[in-house]
Amino acid sequence: MARHELDPARRAETLRALRERDYDVIVIGGGVTGAGAALDAVSRGLSVALLEAADLANGTSSRSGKLFHGGLRYLKQLNFSLVREALKERDLMVGRLCPHLVSPERFTFPFTHWWERVYIGLGVLLYDLLRLTVAKTVKGHRHLSRKAVRRELPALRPGIRGGVRFYDVRVDDARHTMTLARTAAGLGADVATRAEVTGFLRDGERVTGVRARDAETGEEFEVRGRSVVNATGVWAERVQELAGAASLTVTAAKGIHLVVPADRIDLHSGLMAQTPDSVFIIRRWFGYWLIGTTDTRWDHSRDDPAPTGSDVDYLLAQAARWLEKPLTREDVVGVYAGLRPLVGGKGATAGLSRDHTVVEGPQGMYTVVGGKYTTYRIMAREAVDAAASRLGREIPGSVTETLPILGAEGFATVRARRELLAARHGLSPQWIEHLLSRYGSLAPDVLDLAAARPELARPIEGAPGYLAAEAVYAASAEGALHLDDVLVRRTRVFMETPDHGLAAAGPVATLIAPILGWDDDRREREIAAYTAERAADRAAVAALTDDEAVAARAVARGD
Repeated sequence: MARHELDPARRAETLRALRERDYDVIVIGGGVTGAGAALDAVSRGLSVALLEAADLANGTSSRSGKLFHGGLRYLKQLNFSLVREALKERDLMVGRLCPHLVSPERFTFPFTHWWERVYIGLGVLLYDLLRLTVAKTVKGHRHLSRKAVRRELPALRPGIRGGVRFYDVRVDDARHTMTLARTAAGLGADVATRAEVTGFLRDGERVTGVRARDAETGEEFEVRGRSVVNATGVWAERVQELAGAASLTVTAAKGIHLVVPADRIDLHSGLMAQTPDSVFIIRRWFGYWLIGTTDTRWDHSRDDPAPTGSDVDYLLAQAARWLEKPLTREDVVGVYAGLRPLVGGKGATAGLSRDHTVVEGPQGMYTVVGGKYTTYRIMAREAVDAAASRLGREIPGSVTETLPILGAEGFATVRARRELLAARHGLSPQWIEHLLSRYGSLAPDVLDLAAARPELARPIEGAPGYLAAEAVYAASAEGALHLDDVLVRRTRVFMETPDHGLAAAGPVATLIAPILGWDDDRREREIAAYTAERAADRAAVAALTDDEAVAARAVARGD
């Protein structure tokens, strides 16, 4: 498998192939489900094109809770099939498919009433029994005494009567989605970002391809295919309407998360607690805590979900219910908002189903929507099964259950050599661990860049948690075409620095400009665009309602 599947130098070649080839499957959408569908299809021997209007994981798939979770919260809805499915998928990620991008994470569910030990305990016991029917990679639960909970969660307010410990799995969602797409490209899929589908080709009532526009040049082109998978998440209904056959109602539910430095909260495990209609979570994110989430209907542009001051205050109030020392807005270094694509439109979003569906309409186009990040592989498999049924020949079954993604194969071997790698490259063991957790067995590729150019072995100015080589690698091998791609999705600089990456914008733009062919004017425009987006973010968080946040963003951008 080639190492530079998303090398920008190959983009023109990919766009040419899209114009000239006839594909078995055209996938619309570069989120986790679309990338998963492309990988599922190409690994069955099908010819595949993947078109993404913006960047890989640009929408929901970079703005999730960043967990492969087993769906403990869905036991309350008696959705046992979803929980069992999610538990199996979660353990597959750890044991086989992407061990370099995930990490089992301990959580504690504290009790404030005696009866919770029975009620919650029975739920967690059922959770474990379902887990044992499908996998045993991730540890099970354990009941804790009052003193044990205090040791795990020293920051909690008095009044805790005990608790239960369980595990879920952390994942960098944007890197995982991007790596799925890289893996598909390495197997032969033609992957194009900044390629927006603007219409459909037809033979009678049947869809036979798409019309698209290259956002980098404005050029329009056509892509022919025998079947189309619409995996556009919250935009799925819009794409159906574009094809003239809307049959689904997709509700966008906004969820926001806060990012708080690790030293602000004294916890030794994640915290999960119930709210009146959902759950509240504080969980570790490398050197930070993630606090989430909200679940509210979003009725504005699905391209631009905005966190508001009310959202932030809600989560801080939830945290204050549990933490002896309340957090303030000054403790928050980052805020991000994402949209959940939920099938259906009536009632509170927290009560809408998290199940997914695959429907055909018009003939030849298959829309997959709903579900959870954790179950993306199942959704992708079912969408490809449906699309393949129309190809008129026998197609092998899905193999993605046993197909490790890029960076997984050889990961254990490279990790065993981490001390040697540290000594050879003059980096601390902590830097090697950092690279292994992001690139797996491909970490030596990043280290080789630093060896060839020693200045790349230094931290990025303004973003000390990342090496300069990582920015160069993002542009040269991971499909990043814009500054925002690097600072928001290939890295998490925008949410892990108090200035949201503004100090790093200039140095990173200088690093990637030669790779992407930017002159000084283009470099300055990229920095200005990034700066304007962060100003829009700040303006939204200063507002109290969604309407006000949308208006404030528009003013900040000069729209």
